[in-house]
Amino acid sequence: MELFENELSIFPTDYKEVLQRVNTSKPVKYCATRNYINGAVTYLSPYISRGVISTKYILTEILNKGFNPSKIEKFIQELAWRDYWQQLWVVKKDAINSDIKHQQSKVAHTAIPKSILDANTGIEAIDNAIKTFYTTGYIHNHLRMYIASIVCNVGQSYWKAPAQWMYYHLLDADWASNALSWQWVAGTNSNKKYYANQENINKYCFSNQKKTFLDVNYDVFKDLGIPKKLIPTTALQLETPLPPRKGISINKTLPTYIYNFYNLDPIWKKNSIANRVLLLEPSVFKQYPIAQKSIDFMIAISKNISNIQIYVGEFNALVSEYELKTIYYKEHPLNTHYKGYEESRDWMFDVQGYYPSFFAFWKKCKKQLHY
Repeated sequence: MELFENELSIFPTDYKEVLQRVNTSKPVKYCATRNYINGAVTYLSPYISRGVISTKYILTEILNKGFNPSKIEKFIQELAWRDYWQQLWVVKKDAINSDIKHQQSKVAHTAIPKSILDANTGIEAIDNAIKTFYTTGYIHNHLRMYIASIVCNVGQSYWKAPAQWMYYHLLDADWASNALSWQWVAGTNSNKKYYANQENINKYCFSNQKKTFLDVNYDVFKDLGIPKKLIPTTALQLETPLPPRKGISINKTLPTYIYNFYNLDPIWKKNSIANRVLLLEPSVFKQYPIAQKSIDFMIAISKNISNIQIYVGEFNALVSEYELKTIYYKEHPLNTHYKGYEESRDWMFDVQGYYPSFFAFWKKCKKQLHY
């Protein structure tokens, strides 16, 4: 079972291959090379975001191999960041959709530079990354930061629409991780804005480009005007191409397990006899649109779940139409209107609630690693 059959896919959708990817991860090498575009990244993020595997599962598997936590702390931290962002979403709810700590400064508009959409900024490493992103649905984390910095801090775009653009195309679309990372770069979720100049990009992308609008010293950025390449902007029109609604078959004597864009766990209640429904709510995808490639990936991944059926419609409509009585689902900030038996996700650590910074959160988590 392979996504993008006519392309070189880096994201198999068969569950056994996903587990094998965890098994072959190289956490020590990851720690040393993660910032380089050819670094030993795991390519596990789409499976974490879709709830196929949990951060806790990955940590457990890695530690069971005998790795010393102190030697792979950066690897563990990066997993913990994902839980941290999700915890913020749980606590702050829709507040993460606006400036969470500070108001973004030097905002010229709420659109996105056309040169970003067209992969035509003139910065070769960025343009190549965006072209590959459109093809694969994946982009290296360092390049995500570069793009956000160019758009928000150099192009003076408000962070929200560009963050939606990236989320729309990401196979690992996680609104908390994406939106709050964009806010971190833009200075609304951090104490200062993040900048990267051409020298930094050249170093980590193995390019040797000169005389771009980023080929400046860092002290120049605070007074830099919007470069000509970033002045033309486009207002986004993002729509989710949901599949057509079809009827499903429900056995009213059985419980119903609800899956969604954030929960496609193949082993959740695997041995129970039940109705299994992948619920695609138009209201959710209107607020958080995703592209066709993400739809295809989600559906391909869902095929690891035996007898799952797809229902396009709202939760209340599903319950009413099929007279559902006993319903189970995993908690998530987008599921607060569900009714039934809510079950917790598998968090890495027993650390929950609001922490004003990741490192305050991490300090608590680290104690549970016992080193």
